[in-house]
Amino acid sequence: MIIQIVGLYLIYLAGRGIQNLFDLFIPGSVIGLVLLFILLSLKIVPERFLKEGISFMIRHLPFFFVPATVGVISYAYVFKGKGLLLIVIGLLSTALVMAISGLVTQWMVRRREEA
Repeated sequence: MIIQIVGLYLIYLAGRGIQNLFDLFIPGSVIGLVLLFILLSLKIVPERFLKEGISFMIRHLPFFFVPATVGVISYAYVFKGKGLLLIVIGLLSTALVMAISGLVTQWMVRRREEA
């Protein structure tokens, strides 16, 4: 499992390296995700190679949000005055992402069952 997580991290670092090398405005993490998608699609990296590491990370996903939440507390002054608006925007955007993710997941599951 540790090797699988290290493999994911190396793909992330490759994305960051590509971003820095070509001075791209796209975040390195997004480039790494695209790179991972390409590697999995072309079956260069088999799905079974990363499955256990990915499952571990998904099971512990809430812990990855703790530093971000603590970081938001450092910027409490931003919420003064327009705080309620920012909270509403945050809740709406979260709901939208959840709804779209659910629809895409259902579509992919149906597509896989049909195949």
